[in-house]
Amino acid sequence: MKVRTTTDSRLSTIDFNNLGFGAGLSDHIFICEYKNGAWGEGSIEPYGALKQGLGLHALHYGQAVFEGQKAYRQADGSIAIFRPERNWERLNKSGARMLIPELPKEIFMEGLLELIRIDSEWVPRGENTALYLRPFLFSSSEFVAARPSEEYTFAIVTSPVGELYTKPVKVKIEQHFTRAAQGGVGFAKAAGNYGGAFLATRKAVEEGFNQVLWTDHADHAYLEEAGTMNVAFVIHGRLITPALSDRILEGITRESILILAKEWGIPVEERRISVDEIVAAAKDGSLEEAFGMGTAAVVSPIDGLGYHEAIIPVPAPENGVAMRVKSALADIRYGRAADRHQWMTQI
Repeated sequence: MKVRTTTDSRLSTIDFNNLGFGAGLSDHIFICEYKNGAWGEGSIEPYGALKQGLGLHALHYGQAVFEGQKAYRQADGSIAIFRPERNWERLNKSGARMLIPELPKEIFMEGLLELIRIDSEWVPRGENTALYLRPFLFSSSEFVAARPSEEYTFAIVTSPVGELYTKPVKVKIEQHFTRAAQGGVGFAKAAGNYGGAFLATRKAVEEGFNQVLWTDHADHAYLEEAGTMNVAFVIHGRLITPALSDRILEGITRESILILAKEWGIPVEERRISVDEIVAAAKDGSLEEAFGMGTAAVVSPIDGLGYHEAIIPVPAPENGVAMRVKSALADIRYGRAADRHQWMTQI
């Protein structure tokens, strides 16, 4: 791999005591191109502008997918990434749906590890902080014919981040807009899924909510996922989450939480969950808690459900399931607990 390092670091411009989410990008990128039917060598370069022009295929036809993952500063000062191979697998699953050539594992892993080594000082040291990693694939030919691209680019940018949500969130149960339909690309981490969600999310925020709780495309009768998070509910001590489908992103944080919950003896149900069931449980008190789960959000308690212009309160206990899994994941990710599942890849 070729490496060209910057002569003008931006590290001093970052206030590590007041990190937001995704605002400051690190000094270097990893980039690799697919041309003539094969992936190239890949290189690490200073962060900079794309070389393509306005005919860039991804801008016109949306052949683009991405991942979100994090590297954590360990208790001993070293650095480790949480479950990176699962992100590689999911990136290629998304790419296959968007007709993007498969990215070899060695390119993904070697590029990711070397990039973090070079920008190691960008990995924060504070509590609830991490280096957010954004690998992405996009079509990079330059033409406006409506057909798949002939060239593709894989790249990784990184950004030091704090918590996305620092307190419980309120979500609006969406009854008009649709995130994904059966047979579509909802299961893929495709760029257009997020762009298409911005309008509904903006309207929800204007109404006082943090996020949208998406429902099914047919009748808006079943819950699916919450904005940038998968979602779970605790009813009568049972952890219930929507079953995966081709409309729901297969969250790696979701998968990890379900593994931990089952090991702790918490009954877990992955099934269809109706809006009526959750609204009724919230009103009669059997809904003990609800929370979102994802790479950016980690674990975010939900303390209010918006439904038909009313906000239904939901308990957000400090000693509930959400806080227990959040604490357990943090201990593993920051190297404070034994990594029994071998989820962490050391740098």
